[in-house]
Amino acid sequence: MSTLSSIAVIGGGHWGKHLIRNFQQIGVLKLICEKNEDLLCQFAEQYPDMETCLALNDALAHEEIQGVAIATPAETHYLIAREALLTGKHVYVEKPLVLNEAEAEELIKIANDKKLVLMVGHLLQYHPVFTHLKELALSGELGRINYIYSNRLNLGKIRREENILWSFAPHDISMILALAGEEPESVLTTGGNYLHQKIADVTTTHLEFPSGLKAHIFVSWLHPFKEQKLVVVGDRKMAVFDDMQPWKDKLLLYPHEIHWNNNLPVPARAEPERIAIPQEEPLRAECRHFLDCISQGKRPLTDGEEGLRVLKILNASQRSLDSQGRKILLKDESTQQARPSQAKPDYFVHETSLIDQNVSIGKGTKIWHFSHVLSGSTIGERCNIGQNVVIGPDVTIGRQCKIQNNVSVYKGVTLEDGVFCGPSMVFTNIINPRAELVKMDELRQTLLKKGASVGANATIVCGVTLGRYCFVGAGAVVIRDVPDYAVVVGNPARQIGWMCACGERLDETLRCAVCGKTYQHGSHGLEEYSCAR
Repeated sequence: MSTLSSIAVIGGGHWGKHLIRNFQQIGVLKLICEKNEDLLCQFAEQYPDMETCLALNDALAHEEIQGVAIATPAETHYLIAREALLTGKHVYVEKPLVLNEAEAEELIKIANDKKLVLMVGHLLQYHPVFTHLKELALSGELGRINYIYSNRLNLGKIRREENILWSFAPHDISMILALAGEEPESVLTTGGNYLHQKIADVTTTHLEFPSGLKAHIFVSWLHPFKEQKLVVVGDRKMAVFDDMQPWKDKLLLYPHEIHWNNNLPVPARAEPERIAIPQEEPLRAECRHFLDCISQGKRPLTDGEEGLRVLKILNASQRSLDSQGRKILLKDESTQQARPSQAKPDYFVHETSLIDQNVSIGKGTKIWHFSHVLSGSTIGERCNIGQNVVIGPDVTIGRQCKIQNNVSVYKGVTLEDGVFCGPSMVFTNIINPRAELVKMDELRQTLLKKGASVGANATIVCGVTLGRYCFVGAGAVVIRDVPDYAVVVGNPARQIGWMCACGERLDETLRCAVCGKTYQHGSHGLEEYSCAR
């Protein structure tokens, strides 16, 4: 065992707390880094001798820290892991490694160049039961493996930052690749979106391998009971790894055989064999493996290369899911990626988002998970489009706008520069819709002028204009025009004051106490009178 005593855990949320517990019990935890102050205070009380910090830079600058374990949201993995590697820290990162294959390749190169450990948290590779199952498969005990299927089902925590494929399937893909010993030729994924129109709650993934092996992965967070089962069917024996069973029954071998009588297959069933396996918490074994790799200079079982292989299959599965179950030939995908690429776009679109043809996206704009930009739409420079956002068709959005999660900007809505749309706020574009009638010829235009801000869960009824730098309070329902710099709240929205362009309330003299700007009444509300402080 390693004598290392300098691990920092970055992120103390749902899974980070388990890493903290294990590294602390092993005796190697030095520091906890968590940006949520309340959560950090809880850890300080629970582990009074442990160092804590809010900022990542403070953790990475700590000279005694030799390795970091990253348990933050997946979209942050690349930046945190890259900074940690560049500062000379060994890195363990929870699944998935990153979301982009080019980013994974960059992290692998940095780790190799600096001779640092880069390990991915594919936990079940360290489960003692799976370790034994893999040994049986590779030794030939099961015979030729014909197919593998995995069920990972639950009625539990439902995420909105990722779909069920990215949340549950990485572990299954990692196990299947380890058992197959080869890369799949094709991937086909189908799914269902029941709780949210853009986020899959249930998916089935089918993998085909060059040897003829086939594998199937069924994942769901809308299932009446929890099931975590891996079935490996060989021509000599069949193995079942059921992680919901007591330890003695987690791995069963079925020496079933098929006999042919008069050209008909007849199954010969046999009693299952129970395998005695020493018990150990899988996460504890995984943490120890990370420490051993650091102290002994070993390559992790689930290193960056293994993480990249899993990531490629996840991305291919997502492409198949987005195209209604089209089979993705991985060889063709690799060939296309090897061709000279076009100029890299100067904006960012997450791989789970969909951008239609005839769309213009400005430099520096970022479009995050599960969003859809429809044909004919234009988005200006340096915009930030959140998760589950729908834009278009034929919508114009100005420069430096921010659209938070779960917003639909329909045809007929125009956003000028610097507009803020809060989470789950609502636009309409037809005043009297009927499901049975097509009324797009009755569409009413809605305009949000420069700098307008709309709070969370507000509703903007079509046909209105929101003035420059106006402020619509959370939950308000706007049914008439809002003057420039006005503050409106309630249902229906009513004006309760005025707001400065800097976002501070104006006093009765129409002067901002924060930035010093003064205003006067104009034809459309207020207008700036002086820029003096």
